[in-house]
This record gives sequence, C-alpha cells and structure tokens, in this order.
Amino acid sequence: MLPMTRPPRLFAATAVLLALPAAAAQLVPPLGGGVGRTLGGVANTLAPVEATLADARALARDQLRRVRDLARRYPDRVEIDRAGDAVRAGELVVVDADDAVVAAAQAHGFRLIERSDLGDLGDLGIGYARFRVPDGRSVDRALPRLRALAPGRDVSADPLHFPGGTLGAATLASTAPSATASGTRIGIIDGGVRAGTPGLARQQAFAAGAPQPNDHAAAIASLLTGGGGVRASAPGAVLYVADVYGSDPAGGNAVAIARALAWLTREQVPVAVVSLVGPSNPLLARVVAAARQRGTIVVAAVGNDGPAAPPAYPASYPQALAVTGVDARGRALIEAGRATKLDYAAPGADLLALDRSGRARSVRGTSFAAPFVAARLAAHLPGLDNALAALDREAKRGGRGTGRGILCADCRTPPR
Repeated sequence: MLPMTRPPRLFAATAVLLALPAAAAQLVPPLGGGVGRTLGGVANTLAPVEATLADARALARDQLRRVRDLARRYPDRVEIDRAGDAVRAGELVVVDADDAVVAAAQAHGFRLIERSDLGDLGDLGIGYARFRVPDGRSVDRALPRLRALAPGRDVSADPLHFPGGTLGAATLASTAPSATASGTRIGIIDGGVRAGTPGLARQQAFAAGAPQPNDHAAAIASLLTGGGGVRASAPGAVLYVADVYGSDPAGGNAVAIARALAWLTREQVPVAVVSLVGPSNPLLARVVAAARQRGTIVVAAVGNDGPAAPPAYPASYPQALAVTGVDARGRALIEAGRATKLDYAAPGADLLALDRSGRARSVRGTSFAAPFVAARLAAHLPGLDNALAALDREAKRGGRGTGRGILCADCRTPPR
C-alpha cells in the first residue's frame, strides 16, 4: 500500500481536472445575433467541446495511471512520498555535502551512491551526494534523520518529472519549406531523438539505456527544426539533446535534469527547453539559477494538471520562463497547470508534430508550447536581457491565463 498521510498533490489535482464538464462554458463562444444563428453555433460547438474535454481528461488520467503503474511495477525504483510525488525509491540527496556529512551519514547506515561537484558538466559551483537509505526505511521515514546529520544543508528526495502533453493519431502534414542552418543552439532536456533529426548536433545520456528515442522528445524537436511536413519555428537551429529517461523507470529525476542542464551550460547552449513537470527540488533550483547566471535559460512548460494543481517546476523557479498553451483561437488550454508566475503562452493544441518514427501526429498539451517560446527567444539572441525585452514587445495580448502574451501564434502546423 502506498504511504499517504494527506491528499497527494497529483491525485487531488487530477480529481479536479476529471470533473471538468462545467468548464465547457469557457470553450463556447459568446452568444450573439439571431436565435437561429445562436442555436446553430452552440450545436456546432458541442462536438469540439466534448472532444477537447475528452483530451483534457485523458491527459490527467494518463498522468495518474503512469505514476501508480510505475510504483506498482518497479517498487525497488519508484515510490510515492507523502506529498503524492513519485520519487526514486530509497534515495535521498544532500546538496553541497562535505566529507563530514558523508562520514556522518555512512556511520548511521546511509550508503553513498554518488558524489559529484558537476565540474565535468558545467562547473556551476554546486555539489551533491546521493545516499541509499537504511534497509527497510521509506524515503519519508529516512528524510528527518539525514537532515539531522546534515545541518545547514538541503536534503530531499529525488522526484521524478513527467512530460506535459500527449500525441494523438497519425495524420498527413503538408510540405514545409526546408531551412538553412542558422547556427542557433537550443537544448532539449527530455527523452532521446532518432538519428537524422533535423539540426541534431549532440545527444547525451543522463539515464540508464539512454539515448533512446521517444515520441515526446521527437515532437519537441520537430516543433523547433521541422521535418516531415511540420513547420520549423527555429529554422536551422542546432539541437543539443539530453536524454534523462532512457529505459530507466525512475528516469526524469531531478538529479538527471540538473546534470543535463549543467552539460548544456558547459556547451554554451543559451536556451534549454524542459517540457517536464515535477515538484520543487533544492538541487535543481540551484542549478537552474546558476545556469542562468552563466548564460543558459530554462524555458519550461507549466504542465496539464489543471489550474487547481500545485505550482509546476521547473517552470516556477524564478530564473526560468514559464510557458502555457493556447488553442487555435488563442484561448488558454483548460487543462493547463500553473506556476508561481506565468511568462508567456504559445500554441499547445490544434497542431501537428512528429513522433520518433517521423510520422506527423496531432499533439496537445503545454509541452508543445515551450519550444515555440524557446524558438522566439533564440531568434533574438545574443544578449539575454535584450532578447527578453524583444519577446515582451513581440507577444500578442491574450486573454486570461496567457501571461505577458502569446508568442509564435502562426508557428503551428495545423492538422489537415
């Protein structure tokens, strides 16, 4: 039985999202004109409304199902903590652990798994140590003890992060124009992509079995550099892909994402797309802040757990750009999650992207908005401050839930 002492955040947020019929009102356009035209308009709207609500519910159910399934199938790799978050089973992380902390932890039964200063990846001035908890203890039980042994240090579990979107049925895309190389570097922290992905320059493994192509990462890459009839939002960009999933059931953990971001920083990649969502983590927070100081900014999706969900991370870290999705009419997605602040919106529905086999498929979710914002940011570099100011000027004013405006509204490749 999974340990729970209060309503877990994922389960609670999903329950709210699954009760969405009342939200259909936001999808129905304002009534106007004659009664006949009004009734006809409402009737014509009902089908797409139901389809949209079905998509939103599917996203929520998929997320909940995935977390439960991981913990059930891989109890030695994944457990669910008191907050309802999936974490690496039996592991804790201490930020900036020195020799004394390591020795004290080992003397009390904690086994050192790994110790790193990230120097080989980015020299961010941040170190960490991963420990296996004493046998028989859960992460929740072991956490207070390790915190007592590491006073003044940030000690936490290693939470998993999940993609913020889904791919639908395969379809045909129109021919998109080819792009010439621009040399703009854009990073993707996600799964792997296939060889031959347009613009792929480097691919690095940060999980067991990586790099391993997956559909979500392939879709993000295609929205940036195109191919297969999907329009490129960053024509000719050079892609650096960090696979933090591979074949590891506990892939997408905070340590892997932190290491991936440190690598992109070392490689001087100025923009990193992270269309993944999880809870706050002290190690990842430190790395996101340090990376920005060194010229690499995270563009992150807010997820699809609904507006009642807890704030999503890494989107909610102050140094990251938080991105939500809008549909073809510029309306915020009803399933969009939230962050402690919202920067921009971009297309997140009514569009096509490529899967790992190169087929065009319909996609939906805030995941697919983040690469559009990253593309526009990269287009205004170098000079991060000037680029951000240019984004503010470029963003088109939207309705509620679109932050400082909508970017790249005409970048989508619509379904045929």
